[in-house]
Amino acid sequence: MPELAIKVLDRDFTIYRFEPNHKIPAAVFDSSFFWIGKTDDELSVVCESAIELSGGERSAGWACYKVLGPIDFSETGILAGISAALAAADIGIFAISTFDTDYILLPAALQAKANSALTAGRYQVRGT
Repeated sequence: MPELAIKVLDRDFTIYRFEPNHKIPAAVFDSSFFWIGKTDDELSVVCESAIELSGGERSAGWACYKVLGPIDFSETGILAGISAALAAADIGIFAISTFDTDYILLPAALQAKANSALTAGRYQVRGT
C-alpha cells in the first residue's frame, strides 16, 4: 500500500450522544464540519466545539484527522492500518467514514503522540 497522507483539521471537535428520538439540534448545521449518526440505540453528533449543544452527553477536546482522498471503495485496510498504528500507541479513536474518505477523531491532548505513531507507521501527517 502506498504511503497515505493525513491532514489534521485546524479546529477542535465535540462528540455528543443523545437518545435516538432526540431532535437534531439546529445549531449543528452552523458547523462547517459535522457528522450525524442515528441507530435504534442512540443519536451521535460530531461538530466543531465552537457550536455548543445542550442535552445529552458530551465529550469535548477531540482533534480530527482526515485521510486525504478520495479513496476508492476497492481499497482495503486503510482505516484498519491507521487504527492499528494508533492502538499500538494506546490511543483510542472515533472513526467516521464518508463516500470519499475517512476521518479519525482522537483526544486532542494526545496529538503529539498520535503524530509520532502515524509517522512511524509510514503515514504523512500534514497540518500539525
